[in-house]
Amino acid sequence: MHTGNGNGHFPTEVLSQELQELTPEPRAPRWRWPWRRRPRNFSKRRSLAIAIVLFAVTVVSTLAVGAQFALAYATSQVPAFDDFFSAYFTILRNPHALAAGLPFAATLLGILLAHELGHYFTCRYYGIAATYPYFIPAPTLIGTLGAFIVIRSPIVNRRALFDVGLAGPVAGFLLIVPAMALAVLHSKIVPGLEAGSAIVFGEPLLLRILLALLRPGVHAGDLLLHPVGRAAWVGLFATALNLLPGGQLDGGHILYSVARESHRRVTYFLAIALVPLAFFWWGWLLWTVLLLALGSRHPLLLDPQHGLDNKRRAWAVVGLAIFVLSFMPVPLIIR
Repeated sequence: MHTGNGNGHFPTEVLSQELQELTPEPRAPRWRWPWRRRPRNFSKRRSLAIAIVLFAVTVVSTLAVGAQFALAYATSQVPAFDDFFSAYFTILRNPHALAAGLPFAATLLGILLAHELGHYFTCRYYGIAATYPYFIPAPTLIGTLGAFIVIRSPIVNRRALFDVGLAGPVAGFLLIVPAMALAVLHSKIVPGLEAGSAIVFGEPLLLRILLALLRPGVHAGDLLLHPVGRAAWVGLFATALNLLPGGQLDGGHILYSVARESHRRVTYFLAIALVPLAFFWWGWLLWTVLLLALGSRHPLLLDPQHGLDNKRRAWAVVGLAIFVLSFMPVPLIIR
């Protein structure tokens, strides 16, 4: 280090040299590849394109499954497990057969779309950045693994989180109830249907209530649901899974909003409680792993201390009622 002269000031040439040593050399501007210069709305357009492609593929996969349900309904029987997978090869030989699956596919996609748009438009209302709904096509018994949106910005407070979490299940449920009621009225009664079926579908409480009101005296095991009703059944199944009170599921968002301090504890308790049910339906093991993996992770809240008002607490009871009406301890039995 340089020392000063007698009057306590640095010489001018010394000070200039010090400044040159301390001042970093200017960096050359970073050159970017031309194709990386994307417009600001590129991400939004790409999100929309991905959503449209996934939706189109899901339309085909659900039409294929719906055609199988329609064929089985016409012959007064429940489809065999292998029939659902052979249906995808059948449509390659005869694409016109997809038309028979329209009642099932339109109902199911309408329910799933209403659910996700409930989330999406609530996010828009609160200024939360979110993707368009992404559907997941899959060669399963229902032709899809559901749909989801991705939240890309922090959420203001627990009230906004509650509204986003509950809006989806409520919107979907508003379509499920009339679809299931219509299907119950027009479904077939086949005595001994359940006993001779390779696939036994669970009976949600909503189905039992509608059956008692609209077709009194009919046993649920003898009811062959119309394809529209089967799509509503899938909607109930998806709603119940989403409303499980844990992790980052819709039910987990609602729980975090109502009782933030209990979210982690309830999530782990729920994961353990699902293990015994896995002896009857192996899918609960997947949800146990999912809940344990997510644990206490949750979307970032800018103001986590801001609680709920009484109106939203009443809506939380509505959400609980939808879960009870939709939940099935044993959704499927494959013999």
